[in-house]
Amino acid sequence: MLNFCSLYSGSSGNSLFVETDNTKLLIDAGVSSKKIEKALNDLNVDPNTLDGILVTHEHSDHVQGLGTFSKKFDLPVFVNQETLDAMPKQRDKIADKNIKKFKVAEQFSIGDLDINPFSIPHDAANPCGFTILNENKKISIATDIGHMTNDILKNLEESLFVMLESNYDPEVLKCSSYPFSLKSRIAGPSRTSIKSNCWKNHFFSIKIRFKKSNAWSFK
Repeated sequence: MLNFCSLYSGSSGNSLFVETDNTKLLIDAGVSSKKIEKALNDLNVDPNTLDGILVTHEHSDHVQGLGTFSKKFDLPVFVNQETLDAMPKQRDKIADKNIKKFKVAEQFSIGDLDINPFSIPHDAANPCGFTILNENKKISIATDIGHMTNDILKNLEESLFVMLESNYDPEVLKCSSYPFSLKSRIAGPSRTSIKSNCWKNHFFSIKIRFKKSNAWSFK
């Protein structure tokens, strides 16, 4: 069994949950510790049973509650060095023994899950996505992708499920209430609008499943 649930997703905060019969993980903690705890309790998941938290990058909508949640439940945080250095306020809340560093493009394991971090284009220190494997089941998570790359496509291949967050609509951005500085950042060189044809001819190798609820199970 491999279960996935999006607890929170969007510019106001992101946090995902993955579990097998033996392992439970959060990916990012971009809302308050209290909200994450409530979302897990709604799934009948005790936060004390988590095996750790994976971090994609240091932006606040991905790490807002990270340090507090890790401290409260004594949870390991799996993060690359550059991302760790870029979030000192969160770093200071995490016990040294709970900082578990990984290198992007090098596989590591947590319980019965094999984790493969891969680079994504985004305006952060060293942002990454993850492929997560359990036996013959593979899911992939890649958020805040500025533009598609061949390396990302290669990592997504043969996934049963892809959690993908990417791009923007230039007309919606232009008419939005965002300040000019934020609009410039979103439309900057690390981003590509949804009018791009970068996905053309690639859907044949990637299975992307959509569902009305925010939870999926793969058996």
